[in-house]
Amino acid sequence: MAGRPREFDRALALEKARDLFWTRGYEGVSMAELVAALGIASARIYAAFGSKEQLFREAVELYETGAGAFAELALAQPLGARDAIARMLEQAVLLYTRSGQPQGCMVVTAATNTSADNAGVADWLASHRRARTQAIVDRLRLAGEQGELKTGSNAQALGDYYAALLHGLSVQARDGIGAERLLALIGPAMLPLQLAVQERP
Repeated sequence: MAGRPREFDRALALEKARDLFWTRGYEGVSMAELVAALGIASARIYAAFGSKEQLFREAVELYETGAGAFAELALAQPLGARDAIARMLEQAVLLYTRSGQPQGCMVVTAATNTSADNAGVADWLASHRRARTQAIVDRLRLAGEQGELKTGSNAQALGDYYAALLHGLSVQARDGIGAERLLALIGPAMLPLQLAVQERP
């Protein structure tokens, strides 16, 4: 009598897919590799997730609501803008260089260059990166409105600067630059914002 088929753990399969896409990118992962990593047949993957692209999108959402939520959490802290941005960058370094997991940011590295067939995936990820940039800009604009920044401070430029730095940290981490070096650059990187902060009497 044949044994019953192993029960499918969808959440675990999604975690495995996330780590594979995080490591190899969207186009760098074949369906055969997903079958091997998840330990289930392609038919079950399609039945559970609909398509490779839908599986990828769910994997990114899992990342963004888990470890990848560090930026939103830091920006929402009841801190001054400088401390909130510094915390965001520090948390990024600690995540991007953590041992035992893929390096860098999944949203930054998973699909920066794609074929025309997968342009929709690249555009979708780009929209997520733009949203993160906007969140940083909005936090700095709020600081300006609350009088924390000097009159005339350019919140857009500062936000773009810190978003570019945040995304650059991901690339550096993927290139093997360690946490100690990356954490050391945060202090000098905060100087533009420090100069914009209004001195309290």
